[in-house]
Amino acid sequence: MNKDNLTYAPFSSALKAALPELETPFYYYDLGLLNQTLNSAVREASVYNFHLHYALKANFNDRILQLVKEAGIGADCVAGNEVKKAVEIGFEPKNIVFAGVGKADKEIRYALSQDIFAFNVESLQELEVINELAGEVGKTASVALRINPNVDAHTHHYITTGLDENKFGIMQYDLPACLAILEKCPNLKLIGVHFHVGSQITNLEVFRDLCVKANEINTWFLSQGHDLRVINVGGGLGVDYEQPDQNAIPDFQAYFSVFGQYLNVREGQEVHFELGRALTAQCGSLFSRVLYVKSGQKKNFLVLDAGMTELMRPALYQAQHKIEQVALLSPHPQNEDDTAFLDYDVVGPICESSDSFGTQIKLPLCRRGDFIAIRSAGAYGEVMSSRYNLREEIRFVYSDTIA
Repeated sequence: MNKDNLTYAPFSSALKAALPELETPFYYYDLGLLNQTLNSAVREASVYNFHLHYALKANFNDRILQLVKEAGIGADCVAGNEVKKAVEIGFEPKNIVFAGVGKADKEIRYALSQDIFAFNVESLQELEVINELAGEVGKTASVALRINPNVDAHTHHYITTGLDENKFGIMQYDLPACLAILEKCPNLKLIGVHFHVGSQITNLEVFRDLCVKANEINTWFLSQGHDLRVINVGGGLGVDYEQPDQNAIPDFQAYFSVFGQYLNVREGQEVHFELGRALTAQCGSLFSRVLYVKSGQKKNFLVLDAGMTELMRPALYQAQHKIEQVALLSPHPQNEDDTAFLDYDVVGPICESSDSFGTQIKLPLCRRGDFIAIRSAGAYGEVMSSRYNLREEIRFVYSDTIA
């Protein structure tokens, strides 16, 4: 049982009262919930002395990052500019890891200049490139090998990353070749292995399977004379998109206990995690106004002023978010039934048929100007926004700015 999960009341009366004065669409971040989530993760990880890194790709809003840093969590980056952002926010370089299947030379050079904790290397050739670039500046780069454990995450195929056919990571049969390359790379220091099997994983059995594979690989490295310092098991813990109020904080106790029970850790070894969605998803909601209500022969459409340019996940991989009517622009006419519900296709204004947030969504009777919230949007929401159709830059509001 998740002891942190009390029923969550997401939107204060002050926020609802302020809505008519706020320009939509915007992201609303509940910083109180974020802090509770971070504290829960840090507390449960500390039971096993696990090390946490936050995946910046989930959300790199400055206020979010500041709170993550203050919670004592490190940074997991998958691009050079994410490394720069982490440094600018104040994350200690010794707590920054740099992954990514396609690191550019200039990105590697910058990370080397900052003396980050480790590069999570994803190919044999990348080892040679980092070695060469490190040699140019007289440095030794710490590396962890990202290995494909061939564990099925049982999630959407666009967010599965640990199978043999995925572009990420090094195949197990290439590990002897990796060690041969490392023998010839004086500017590299092998400190560990790295895994990441996918995202939005709610079946904890997947992580048990990962532990079995990680144990096998850890033992193999020891047999080859490499007593690894770090086992990085990535992230991937999912959140409850259907009932965000009832399950606002993921069950970190159950999650970390899987690794505490099934991962064989030798004395002196560190276990690292890279959590993103699990830390930030539930603290964010996308607010929008209803622009138009359209009634067809078989469907009712709600056309919002937010679209796939603000929240890409539903269009990109058919993600489903809870959609709520939060407030009315003004009272509905007295002759309308306030208890009536209709099924709506909730869509955006973008000139793409894929610009849809959900079909047959049951909502109270809606009118032009009513306010809609799309929940659990604090991860892979703002960061994936775009200017397609020359849309305006995304806006955001924080809970501590609403009186």
